[in-house]
This record gives sequence, structure tokens and C-alpha cells, in this order.
Amino acid sequence: MEARTIVIGDVHGCIAELEALVSACRVASSDRVVLVGDLVAKGPDSRKVIDYARDTGMLAVRGNHDEALVRWKQAADKGKPLPRLGRSAQEALDQLKPAHLAWLAELPYYLELDAESVVVHGGFEPGVKLEKQSPDVMVSLRSVLPSGKLSTRATEGAPWASKWRGPPFVFFGHDAIRGLQREKHAIGLDTGCVYGRSLTAAILPERKLVSVPARRAYTEVRRAESA
Repeated sequence: MEARTIVIGDVHGCIAELEALVSACRVASSDRVVLVGDLVAKGPDSRKVIDYARDTGMLAVRGNHDEALVRWKQAADKGKPLPRLGRSAQEALDQLKPAHLAWLAELPYYLELDAESVVVHGGFEPGVKLEKQSPDVMVSLRSVLPSGKLSTRATEGAPWASKWRGPPFVFFGHDAIRGLQREKHAIGLDTGCVYGRSLTAAILPERKLVSVPARRAYTEVRRAESA
């Protein structure tokens, strides 16, 4: 079988669903699996998700929840005031060992899959080259307002991907409220597994979509989601 790339949406600690999706995609040892970030928080087992990703050689980009834990660890190491963590982030932190946090700290903000496609967690500012993109934008962007201002909220403006003209083609997550997004130059893969919906993968090169249902809802969605 020809080697494939399998890009998986936001896992958020949902280890059972991640394992089920890997099985549904019939992942082979020659395949490359890439997670779109937010491996941790909100769901049941952040530690097992990281262990599974590391043990199976998965790649990943950094999501906003991963970033929150990395920044907390960096502040702690430097003896600086610790950033405030929400309840789910604190629960994730309590599960993790220093090695898990070190692994998260090594994750890039975006990953080029080939000459034509890239993975990021949040998004890219339209009209800006990849190497000039802000880390904060890459982990948190959801929308573009009519004024051109960027927004972290899904409840205002237009999806950033609808404004993205490419190249490259972008696979991203972070926007469970809007769910699966299929734009001309981008696919959004956050289908709200942690909220009881589904976990979704795109299989390259054909961009075939495969989903598995969530076992249950692990947390409630925030309608004005900005975190």
C-alpha cells in the first residue's frame, strides 16, 4: 500500500476516540499521522493521548491548549509569575509529567506536509507569508471581521479559511462551533469530539474524510468560544 498522510482533528484528551479513528483509517506503519493540535485539556486523558502520539511516532502542531501548558511550564522554570489556567487546563497539567510538557514544547506552530499543503491549529492571517505569521494567530485565529481585523471567536465575522486564497492548502482545527469546514484552499477538521460529536481525519493525497463518533460529551461547548 502506498504511504499516506492522515491529518486528525482536535483530540482534547479523547484517547478512546483517537484509537478508534486510527483503526478506522487502517493506519499502516508506513503512514504519516499528523495531529492538528489541542491534544490536551477538556477531555478525559491528556496524558494517554500524548503517550500514544509519542509511542506511535505521530507528528503534531501546537494548539492553544498545548500552548497554555507550555507557557505555564516556561514561567515555572524561570521563577516567574504563573499564568492563570482554567479548570480543564489545570486538570490536564496535573496528569502530565515534565517529559510530556517538554514534548509539547517541541511542537511547531505549523508543519509543511509537502510543497502544496500545511497543517496549523488555528489559522493563518490572509495575505501574510507563512514565515511572517504570528504564533498567537496560528494557535487562536477563527474569524476575520469585515474591517479585516482578526478574531478568536467563531460567533463573529467570516471563517478565516473562507478568506484564504492559497497556496498552500491548509488543514486546521480549533473551530468546533463551525464544525467541519470545506473551503477551496482549506479544510477545518475540528468536529467537536470532546463535545460529544465526532473525531475526524483527512487522508491524503485524496483528502478523503473519515470520522468516528464520540463515546460521550466530556464537556459543554462555549457558544462564544474564544479559548
